Amino acid sequence: MDNQRNIILAVVLTALVLFGWEAGVGYFYPQAKEPAQVEQASSAEDAAKPADASKIKPTREGGLRDAAEVALEKQDLKTALATGGRVPVVAPGLSGSINLTGALIDDLVINRHKETVKKDSGPVRIYSPAGTPAQQFAQFGWVGDKGIAPSAQTVWSVPAGAKLTPSTPVTLTWDNGKGQVYSITFKIDDNYMITADQSVANKSGAPVSVQPFGLVNRTDETASLDTWNVHSGPIGAFDGSVTFGTNYSDVSDAQTVKETGNTDWIGFTDVYWMSTLIPVKAKAEGTFRSLGNHIFRADVVYSPSVVQPGKVLTQETKLFAGAKEHTVLDAYEKQGITNFGLAIDWGWFRWFEKPIFWLLTSLFKFTGNFGVAIILLTVIVRGMMFPIAQRQFASMAAMRAIQPKMKAIQDRYKDDKERQQKEIMELYKKEGVNPLAGCLPMFLQIPVFFALYKTLILSIEMRHQPFVLWIKDLSSPDPLHILNLFGLLPFDPPGFLGIGVLALLLGVTMYFQFKLNPAQMDPTQQQIFALMPWFMMFVMAPFASGLLIYWITSNLLTIAQQKYLYSRHPQLKAQADKDAQDKQRALDREKSKA
Repeated sequence: MDNQRNIILAVVLTALVLFGWEAGVGYFYPQAKEPAQVEQASSAEDAAKPADASKIKPTREGGLRDAAEVALEKQDLKTALATGGRVPVVAPGLSGSINLTGALIDDLVINRHKETVKKDSGPVRIYSPAGTPAQQFAQFGWVGDKGIAPSAQTVWSVPAGAKLTPSTPVTLTWDNGKGQVYSITFKIDDNYMITADQSVANKSGAPVSVQPFGLVNRTDETASLDTWNVHSGPIGAFDGSVTFGTNYSDVSDAQTVKETGNTDWIGFTDVYWMSTLIPVKAKAEGTFRSLGNHIFRADVVYSPSVVQPGKVLTQETKLFAGAKEHTVLDAYEKQGITNFGLAIDWGWFRWFEKPIFWLLTSLFKFTGNFGVAIILLTVIVRGMMFPIAQRQFASMAAMRAIQPKMKAIQDRYKDDKERQQKEIMELYKKEGVNPLAGCLPMFLQIPVFFALYKTLILSIEMRHQPFVLWIKDLSSPDPLHILNLFGLLPFDPPGFLGIGVLALLLGVTMYFQFKLNPAQMDPTQQQIFALMPWFMMFVMAPFASGLLIYWITSNLLTIAQQKYLYSRHPQLKAQADKDAQDKQRALDREKSKA
């Protein structure tokens, strides 16, 4: 099979894999949803909501999208955190405070990750108090009658000087004056896990029924972009199966989405950040709710329990609020949280993506630069496939050698296609030629490309990782665009018109790679291949810089490999030169006719 036809096939298959696989799976195997109205667990949703929803398209990372909302968030956050009545949270992974009114965890920042690549950028904020434009918070409590169970307005008590750290848990208490004392003991680890032990001590002379719950409340105004291949929105694991099928729009339409099966964990995810509740040693009902005005809630509600006089009932629930670092998620999974590592939406090809990701991160540890790690990964992959490439070129050489015989068969049986195909197959068998041998390297490139593509858009380990010069974030597109003279003109080119230096290098290297391939005699195919490099330049321009570096490196290695193998198969190079000369003569004839 001709090498150029292989390239077309590879490009088409790559596009199908990138843009068709998961969409097709979603069509033929949709996630089952059984919406049902249930009683709400708390009055926390009565808190103030942000004003009008922003109409600006969500960003890939998420966050507020309107400058006015960003300014309002800073102002409201400053006001909310200055009112007092808070317990400081100080840990290596998280910092912030707990609001004693309602026992709300509503002030958390992720210490290990900055908002932007700027050196003076502050840490990423994941939780903001209710009523702020970026509100997101967690609450633990009990369903019950007013005055018997604590509410969102209950003011809890703590010991003087209390501070939540990995070595100092904090216990909040509230006495309802009717014989029951409620307490919530918070613990935090070095990463992003907070544990809440909800206890009820019954000091009355009669039994009392209690029903613990936990919830995460957030606005979708700060949600990251939800796409066909990267899920952003409601997420959870139920009966061991992780579901990405429920979106904010689904919850808005149904008002309440009650997930079937026992809840392993439930919450909301963005591309890089996640907030989830994890029930511990007890069955719980998991539900997503729309509270209106772009506010959503995920909750776990435990079955009612009876606390006898003189007894204490405790229910443990964990809260993950932080970055989706694969090592951290996998460690929590090993500690017993079912399939927690799959909160990263690797998709159906994780069996291949995770080894690629492991190799990439290992190379990063060795080199200290993710761009260099991507280049080394490309060299390793191409090196592993070099023996296959040798067979590909040998097959191409054999195919070129029998071209005259094939042409004779085609001329002889031009009116009998069935006999023509039979004779050609006999020729392949006689000459020991496999026409499909040239396709294998192309097929092997597709999963590697897709694995790196998913790795770069999903893995927070690549976020804000620089390469050299102007490339400050390998997970983002090339920031220098030709149309605005590399930033000298005050505008950003839209979409695929944002051709950067890397996209241009991709087009140029692909052009020279195609130039080394044997030329097609069909003028239509010649035109297709003449346009293909520049078409791919426009297609790939908005992709992550790291992915373009991979492809550029792969093209350069392919060019070097082709030159070497041409030296090993001079008949193939001679045929390529002859094809080029024939092509030029054909073009000259066309010009002379014109």
